[in-house]
Formats: sequence, structure tokens, C-alpha cells
Amino acid sequence: MREFNSSRYDQMTYRRCGHSGLMLPAVSLGAWETFGGYKDQQAARDCFFRAFDLGITHFDFANNYGKPPGNAEKICGEILKELPRDEIILSSKAGYRMWPGPYGEWGSRKYLIASCDQSLKRMGVDYFDIFYSHRPDPDTPLEETLGALNTLVQQGKALYAGVSSYSGAQFSDSVRTVQQHDWAPITIHQPYYNLLGRTIEWDLLPQTERYGTGVIAFCPLASGLLTDKFLNGEIDPTSRAATIWPREWVRSHKVEQRRRILSGLNDIAKARSQTLAQMAIAWILRFPGITSALAGASRIEQVEQNVAALKNLEFSAEELKKIDVLTFERA
Repeated sequence: MREFNSSRYDQMTYRRCGHSGLMLPAVSLGAWETFGGYKDQQAARDCFFRAFDLGITHFDFANNYGKPPGNAEKICGEILKELPRDEIILSSKAGYRMWPGPYGEWGSRKYLIASCDQSLKRMGVDYFDIFYSHRPDPDTPLEETLGALNTLVQQGKALYAGVSSYSGAQFSDSVRTVQQHDWAPITIHQPYYNLLGRTIEWDLLPQTERYGTGVIAFCPLASGLLTDKFLNGEIDPTSRAATIWPREWVRSHKVEQRRRILSGLNDIAKARSQTLAQMAIAWILRFPGITSALAGASRIEQVEQNVAALKNLEFSAEELKKIDVLTFERA
């Protein structure tokens, strides 16, 4: 077993996941399009090992991550065997299309349980710490989807159940459903959340706080928009920023407006002695109900910079007011 930094737990902040006993690092590492996708195995190994040395203990996957889908779990599973399994949190999800036919996506019992079994084999582990329903299924009853998650917990294939990208109403219905059946609780919700996408503040967070559910925010840097790459407001229409999660913000704001907003946010970050990316992560963590910010990385330096955001998590009322004025600016 490789030797790791003996003081790794002293330099990381850990937060309780809602009312559960599960603790997550304030910054987690996700594999989305990076590992098993456009970055090779060595880059993944370097990032995972450096992350663990810095106290990051949570690594997030989904069955469809990588190219081809599933490759992220396969590649990273081999790497993570070099980490002490009982000291890390592994999560995976199922909900997006993985194989042809009517049973290869969404939230049916058949798909979720088959997907979890496949993901466990790809990663070479006996269980996931967290297994999620990756997205709500408009055609499958909640009872079936959540019942499948409960089965996985009962079988020991998952320790905790979670949902991702559920609206506040869908999440509330889910909590009531598991409570009525005395099923495994929804311990964590993974929503899209960042400075440019703030819907969960009024739609979801009041519900997760009410029910004592943890929240881990994905895409905290808005697919790179909240870095120094796009401060001029010009965005390649084929880029991830323009075609995936932040696309609505990109489409609804013209170049000059994007430049003004992003540059303004960058000025606030500089005054805080942070990069824009670091402020974006710190800003997410300003809510005590947010358990962790789930950030990707393709280089060791990005992992280090993300963790460095934790050095300054305090925001003045004036800073928050300036951020609100910029981020709520209409097209």
C-alpha cells in the first residue's frame, strides 16, 4: 500500500451530511468527463493520490461517465485499489442511457439494480458508500425507483441512498415516500449549483434543510465559466460551457453582459485574495446546509487550488450584496 500524508485529515474540513452520521470533505473530487474520458490513467492517478494527501476522501462517479460510458469507473477502480477502502467514500449513480433497449436508462427497478451491479464490477468493490438515482424519471413511479435504492441498501451494495437533479417538489415527494414505507432514507441530494445557477436556493435548499438531508453541489465552476478562461465573455458554442449545464445562462446573456458579470465576480475574488474558481467554491460552502462542493480536475494543480479555497470561506455582507447584483442581472 502506498504511503500517504500522515496529516491529511488535519488540513481538510469535514461536514456532516444532513442529520446522518456520514461526514464528507468540504471539497470532493468527481470523475465526470475527465478521468476515463479526455485524461489518461496517469493523470487520474496523480489527481486521486494528491487529493487523498490533501484530505479529500470522497470520489464521485456514475455508470455513464467516461468514453465509452463506464470507462471512468473501470480506469479509476484500478487506481482506487491503492487507497485504503475504509478511509474513502465512493459514490456512483444510474439514470442516464447505458445500453440499448427499454431497460437501459431512467429509473426502473431493473435498470437501477443492474446498473449498480455493473458499476460494482467495473470498480472492483463490494459496495458503494452512496448510490444515487441520477435523475428523476417522469414515467416510473417514485415507489419503484426509491424501492430499488432501498433494496440496494438492504443487500449491502450501498450504505446510503441519494438522488440527483430532483426538483424541490420531487425531492419532498421522495422523502415522504421513503418515510411511508420505512425505507432507507435519502441521505444526500446532488444538485447543479453555482454562482450562475442558483435555482436550488429557493426551490430545493429549504426542503433539504427541513428533512435533514445533505447536499453536495455538482458543477461548482459552471463547466469552466467560473475560472479565468472566459473573462472576456467569449464562449465557443461547441464547448461544455455552451452545450451542457450552463448553456441556458450562456444563451440568455450576450457577450458584453457575460464579460461584465464574470469580470465583476473576478474583481471581488481578487479583493479576497482568491481566484474566481476558489471564490466560487467558497461561496457555495457559505450555506451550512451544503455538505460539499463536487469539483473535477485534470491536473494536480487544480486539485490543490480547489482545496485552497477553504482558507477563506467567510463573506462580508457587502461582498454577498455585490455578488447578488451581478449574478441576478437579467439578460
